[in-house]
Amino acid sequence: MRPVLEIGGTHVTAALADPDTATVTRRARRPLDARGTAEQILGAVVRCAGALETPAGQVWGVAVPGPFDYDKGIARYEAVGKFDDLYGIDVRSVLLDGVWPRPADTVFLNDAHAFLLGEWRAGAARGHRRCVGITLGSGVGSAFGVDGEVRREGPGVPPQGRVDLLKAGGRPLEDSVSRRAILARYGGDDPTAPLDVRLDVREVAARARAGERRARQVLDEAFTTLGAVLAPHLRDFDATALVVGGAMASSWDLIRPALRAGLGGTAVALRRAALGEDAALIGTAAHVAAVT
Repeated sequence: MRPVLEIGGTHVTAALADPDTATVTRRARRPLDARGTAEQILGAVVRCAGALETPAGQVWGVAVPGPFDYDKGIARYEAVGKFDDLYGIDVRSVLLDGVWPRPADTVFLNDAHAFLLGEWRAGAARGHRRCVGITLGSGVGSAFGVDGEVRREGPGVPPQGRVDLLKAGGRPLEDSVSRRAILARYGGDDPTAPLDVRLDVREVAARARAGERRARQVLDEAFTTLGAVLAPHLRDFDATALVVGGAMASSWDLIRPALRAGLGGTAVALRRAALGEDAALIGTAAHVAAVT
């Protein structure tokens, strides 16, 4: 079992994960505000890690969203709407000094990469040599995998392996597919119109299921666009599976038809993630095992 952390926009999870048996035990979870101060964010992470009470001298795996210098363990968030107060902070040093019992080292990787590695080992991507994973939430995370290794370049792979750097209609993809984009579009034709701050994508989805035409149209447009942008990359990559996770995947009944329509005739199995939060935890443990 290997100690791992997954740091997200609303929570941090610490657990012991075994990549060989794809099991997760002794889980601890704490709320986290990605818009908080560095002290608040890192304090929550350190406290969550300490709740596991692992032996000293362990190598911890840490899954965290980008932009992040994964080799050096330094945050590079700037004007991205989350974790901005962490910019330039050596997160590795903070964890090595703050977590008790003290770790021997920390290994970082992108959270979407961790997600796909976990799903490839024991989830929806199992049995597929070439697969792509996307996570849908505050943005669009992505990973392109071949035989359990993440690829950052090659045919079909976007720059840095990042789907969020692609464009739709001449604009960044996340202007069409993201929590922010969907809620803004749902807000009406007047971009200055106030939005109900309590509204989230899951409420838009609920209204779509209840028959509200506008809600269904907004979701259909977003995920059809996503499929159309992904289609040529999936074909060039020779992917046989596209696995979708993240908070929005809970609305799979609405996402899948629109995404499939956007993909057109692209011959790829379309799968909802099977492991939930465990995917990133298992994938992180697998990554640590591979590099240490």
